[in-house]
Amino acid sequence: MHLRFAWRYFRARKSTQAINVIAWVSVAAIVVGTASLIIILSAFNGFEGLVRSLYASFYTDIRVESVRGRILQADTAMIRKIRSLQGVRAVSVVIEEKAVLQLGDYQTIVQMKGVESGYPDVAGVSDRIVRGRFETGNADRPRAVLGIGVENAIGVLSDRSLMPVTVYLPRKGAVDLTDPLNALSQGEIFPAGSFAVQPEFDNKVVFTDLDYLRSQLGYAAHECTAIEMSLTEAEQAEEVRQAVQALLGPKVSVLDKYEQNRTLYTTIRMEKWAIYAIFSLILLVAAFNMIGALSMLVLEKQRDIQVLKAMGADELLIQRIFLSEGLLLAGIGLTLGMMVAVILLALQQTYGFVPLQGQTFLIDHYPVRMLPGDFILVAATVLGIGLLASWFPARKAAAQAFTLRN
Repeated sequence: MHLRFAWRYFRARKSTQAINVIAWVSVAAIVVGTASLIIILSAFNGFEGLVRSLYASFYTDIRVESVRGRILQADTAMIRKIRSLQGVRAVSVVIEEKAVLQLGDYQTIVQMKGVESGYPDVAGVSDRIVRGRFETGNADRPRAVLGIGVENAIGVLSDRSLMPVTVYLPRKGAVDLTDPLNALSQGEIFPAGSFAVQPEFDNKVVFTDLDYLRSQLGYAAHECTAIEMSLTEAEQAEEVRQAVQALLGPKVSVLDKYEQNRTLYTTIRMEKWAIYAIFSLILLVAAFNMIGALSMLVLEKQRDIQVLKAMGADELLIQRIFLSEGLLLAGIGLTLGMMVAVILLALQQTYGFVPLQGQTFLIDHYPVRMLPGDFILVAATVLGIGLLASWFPARKAAAQAFTLRN
């Protein structure tokens, strides 16, 4: 019954036109706030998906590191056991170390990463090659795949096969202070290709052959700095992580993608909640308009309230009528706002009519991604604000004294 009264009050002509104007202004504000919040959250989801896909090129599904020290003992039997675990698709032993690359008069400090020939099955960096090919060679003739930032820093030209790059690496063991140069190994590698993902990787990472890097550093055949693996199903990450941890014991740390990039993912989540809080302020502005509209409606419907009470209506029914009126206003604004957001987001997904400025991104338009959870969150927020905004006018209406007149 209270819903019927609320609908009739909404449709009925008011004696004061200002009530209608304020009511529709509050609805319009909810429409704008709802659409803005959904669009911003969807754009943020799009960028988040893009960033995750870029980081997935370097950060594998599972990574095993030593708890103490850099060196991890990984013999053939251990790798065979890891490969036999259910859900593991590919495994690669890697060695990482800082190095100095020099070509002619140019030099730069990089992060060298020695990988096995099957590493493209573990990480997706081979899909980001922009020149040449992903080829790391072997211990006798090592090749290098450089980030485009590293490539530019040392002046690698287009013909890579005839241009060896000098590599300086620290040897394993203590530094001899009487002969510091003895602590460095010197070798040559031939650039085979270059990749482009984002500056964080492009300006410092170089891939090369695992055995070559192992010999230059003085590592034993079973020594590495990490074991990386890919999974058949990403959803099995936690199960596989626990299985690997149980297999290798407490001396190693087994990390999934989130734990490898804890700072990144924590920042992404915090930014999304901050954006949600900021744009929710627009809806609070609409709430003030709604309070004004409902308060004026209560004043206009004083006689109706007296009649309803004379017919036996209690305070709870009166309160429900005006609470329903507020939820009705919020619901209309919510529905229209969601429709506007879906239309605009669908157009952006199809035509990309809002472009990105500059040439630093891999795409030329703002990415958007609609998630059901965002719509549910926005709906709950709007209806919650509508309920709170209508609470005071509804209580005021219900608390009106009932008087009988002759």
